[in-house]
Formats: sequence, structure tokens, C-alpha cells
Amino acid sequence: MEKIGYLEIKITGSTGNIELKPDNYDIKEVVSVIEQAERLLFPGEKRERPLISYRLEDGSVKHIFKTSMQAIISFNAVLGQIEKSQNIDFLELNTAKAFETIQETAIKKNYAFEISTSLDDAKRLKIDPSTYYYRTSEHWADAEFYFYGKVTIAGGKEKASIHLYSDEFGTLTIQTPQEFLAQLKENLLYKNYVIRAKGKQNSETGEIDRSGLTFLELIDYSTKYDEKYLQILRKKAMSWLNNIDPDEWLKEIRGYDA
Repeated sequence: MEKIGYLEIKITGSTGNIELKPDNYDIKEVVSVIEQAERLLFPGEKRERPLISYRLEDGSVKHIFKTSMQAIISFNAVLGQIEKSQNIDFLELNTAKAFETIQETAIKKNYAFEISTSLDDAKRLKIDPSTYYYRTSEHWADAEFYFYGKVTIAGGKEKASIHLYSDEFGTLTIQTPQEFLAQLKENLLYKNYVIRAKGKQNSETGEIDRSGLTFLELIDYSTKYDEKYLQILRKKAMSWLNNIDPDEWLKEIRGYDA
């Protein structure tokens, strides 16, 4: 049987003049903490992650997340490194964003978070309105990307997007104008395409901010071997080469004077 440990996120504060406790803790806040906990523990592809169970306790409010001991040991090391360095620039993007969301909540709600694990040598990280756990913005630069994969979703009632499944990146969500999707004459679903998109990339690690990708261009990509098309290209190339003096061309390429 797999060994289990837990992540604990304790929140102290108040709603108005009343001390925070489960009875006056809104369900939207519960959902938000659950989302951040999953990003803290498993920042990558979620399909193969182990089970995470959950319970809410008094004191003021305690969120308890049980999962594999291996994940808890890894996260405990992350807490120790954050405590030591006092920054989150070294983290994977999803993990860093989870800490930033918790920091934002601490400031907006005047909450104090204490994050720890069930290990005997558990590290404890405190986040409150006086702390500053945000990424250094200068590490992130605008960039363009070409993603190849299969379209699994295209559309959306308010914020339209294309979901592209890529062997390299998993499922990417690319924000796409509704006008572009509306004028398409063919169904994109379950076909392979290249999508040119813009977003942010870490200038030091090369990591892509997958949450802010914006559509630029759809490129129909076919892996089908087309002999006729290749023959046309060869003929074009041959006619171009026939008009070239090889000696003069080599001199030009090598930078020699005529």
C-alpha cells in the first residue's frame, strides 16, 4: 500500500469582526484553495497524478490534503528552499502562480496563511500581507511559438479558445478570437495543425507561460507524402539553378570580389 502524507494550509483572519472559522468561510474560497493546492503539489500534467483527498477543519480554518508521501516530501523541500531564498523565481510556473494567488488573497482578505506538511522535519512557510511572494517580472519576455498537435476543443461562449493536445506540452489552451472561429469553413476537431501563438517565456529557463497564450495563426499541417507536389518543387528548383553560373554564385557566397 502506498504511503500517505499530507499538506496543511492553515488560514487565520476574520470576516468583519468575526474570527474566521469553517462556519463563516465561503465555498468560493474553499474552491480557490483546493485549486492552488493541486498546483502546488502537481504543477505539471494532471492526468497521471495520484489521488488527493481533502477535509476542512477548525483552527481557524485548516485545509488538509492527503496524497502520496513522495509528493509531500518533494513539496516539503520546495517550502524549505522558499524559506531560505525568500523568493519563488526558481519554481515551475504553475507552482509559482499558486503562491502568487495565495499572496494576493492574503493581501485582499487580510489573511495569514501557514503552509506545512506532515513530515517530522516539516518546513513552515508563512504568507500574510507583509510578505512578498511574487516572481521577478524581468525574467519573463514576450515571445512567439509554433505548437503542433491535435485540436480537441474549439470555441467558448465568452472567452473563445482552441485546446491543442501536444506530445511535448500536453494540452495547451490558446485564447482565440471568436471571429476567427466563426469564419472557418471546416471543422478543426481531432485534426492536426500547427498554431502560431504569442505569450511569455522565461529568459533564463526557457519555460513557457502556458496560461497566457494568444492565437496568431492556424497552419494546416499534413504529414501525407505527396510525390506530385515534390516533383513540382524539383522542377522549380531546377529551372532556378539553370540560370545560375556556379562559379559566380560560389564567389558571391564566399564573399570574393568579382
